[in-house]
Amino acid sequence: MGRRSRLDGEIRRSKHSASVKKRPKKYIFRRFLIFILWIGIICCLSGLILLYGPYNGFRDWYISTAMTTMTHQYLAELFYDDETIKDCMNRNKIIEVVGTTDASQIKFTVDDNKGPFANEYEEAVLKRSDKNNDYKIIPIKGNKYSGYLTVIYDPSRIRVAVTSKLGDTGEYLSEISRKNNSLIAINGGGFEDKNNQGTGGKPMGTTVSFGKVITSSPYVVDAGGLIGFNKDNVLVLDSEMNTDGIRDGVSFGPFLILNGEPAEIKGDGGWGRGPKTAIGQRADGKVLFLVLDGERLLGRGATLSEVIEILTNYGAVNAAQLDGGTSTCMTVGDTLVNNPSSKSEGHRSRPLSTAFILTEDDSDDGDHTVVDNKLN
Repeated sequence: MGRRSRLDGEIRRSKHSASVKKRPKKYIFRRFLIFILWIGIICCLSGLILLYGPYNGFRDWYISTAMTTMTHQYLAELFYDDETIKDCMNRNKIIEVVGTTDASQIKFTVDDNKGPFANEYEEAVLKRSDKNNDYKIIPIKGNKYSGYLTVIYDPSRIRVAVTSKLGDTGEYLSEISRKNNSLIAINGGGFEDKNNQGTGGKPMGTTVSFGKVITSSPYVVDAGGLIGFNKDNVLVLDSEMNTDGIRDGVSFGPFLILNGEPAEIKGDGGWGRGPKTAIGQRADGKVLFLVLDGERLLGRGATLSEVIEILTNYGAVNAAQLDGGTSTCMTVGDTLVNNPSSKSEGHRSRPLSTAFILTEDDSDDGDHTVVDNKLN
């Protein structure tokens, strides 16, 4: 009996194996299509839950990130009505400190570079390198972002440089840096794109470069205003866009810290999480250039709260956000050192209309070399 049972089992297995081998290609293809269909259904359901489900986190990030770009607001408007977008932006916004920069708070000092230092941040800023007395670059690392904070020791050498094709197209930061012999540069203010082609040729609002007003157009953004240095080398933040006494400045915002008081942030501040660029000044006059990288589409990068925290830690008493996203970039000489989020442009960021640069001086003999896009 047991022998017969084993024989029947072998016959059944043999028939099953034969049937599998005889299955037509159409059957296999049909099963594959069914598998792909289920994957598509699961992805669609997941997307609908993220976009319209009870959890606001993804929805708020998506809307605020899209709405704070100049050319991609349609990504939010595609899925949400005006009322939903308005409600999201009201729950995620920045409330700036009212007023203008109090220049009397800035007392320029020369540090002995020896300490003792109040904390690790003060040591990082004040302890200079023997090889470079012009600036110091400090790596910054967070949970979802990384980047660089550059300390500029002489703010009188900071200028605003503009694209040589102003009004038409922008230039990559490396080009602007090379043409202006800059030691350090970061992207500057916002800009409008001719026919929305992403060329970055027309600066937003007012631009002042080397003491000359280069552009002057209405500034229609709700937050921020003029971000510039006056003739006394004080970083001035002025929502009224007053250019009196300003030697170099751009237009953007919001203002993050004013006279030592940080702005109030609700939710993610309305600017989402993504690449950020900011500029600040300490009470001792030293200037901070900050660039933070991150993938906008993957929810990586910094929030305004994190930018304010970094700048506060390193002593900024006045600070403002500059243009961010795919514009965020920093160069040493004409070499890009951060990792821009614009994959379509390769390792070049995108064309810009303005930049803050640190100019050379006659005594400059510092070590400003970069190897494999990594700072020495």
